Amino acid sequence: MHIPDGFVSGPVNVVGAVVAAGTVAASTWRASREARDQPQTVPLLATTGAFVFAAQMLNFPIGGGTSGHFLGAAAVTALLGPWRACLAMSLVVTLQALVFSDGGLTALGTNIGNMALIGCFGSYVVMRALRALLPQGRGGYLVAVALASWISVPLAAAACALELALSGTSPLYVVFPLMLGTHLVIGVGEA
Repeated sequence: MHIPDGFVSGPVNVVGAVVAAGTVAASTWRASREARDQPQTVPLLATTGAFVFAAQMLNFPIGGGTSGHFLGAAAVTALLGPWRACLAMSLVVTLQALVFSDGGLTALGTNIGNMALIGCFGSYVVMRALRALLPQGRGGYLVAVALASWISVPLAAAACALELALSGTSPLYVVFPLMLGTHLVIGVGEA
């Protein structure tokens, strides 16, 4: 799902970078406040970030220069909450871009937006809604996390497809079913 350099237009990348920078700044502020109150969560943040980094290294080629992989955002959100999860996912996406050229540097904000912001906050909204509908207890919680995990992957992929279409890289009627179809299957593994 990482978008390489040149696939997304400058205006789309600028919007992605501004939104990502603002959200990462807010996530950093919230995470530092929460770390003062709960210092035991700092090692959990680092451990889950390392796990997601490793899990995302398993890529599945989709076509048109894009690839799919496990996202991990919903699992991190379930463990850390959406703000710290967004920070961890943003660090993972940034490291992958810098160290492995997984996604372009000009598209870094767009990639953070898709995988960290949409992945974490989208799954959080779904998880909260399902927790209100499902029975209380471990079973309801696990079903909510699994369904949020499954839904988070195609949500992020749909945003990626929309960005590619807005940039003129691929028509929406081509890229949307391709990205969504592949990521619906990947989402099953994610769940």
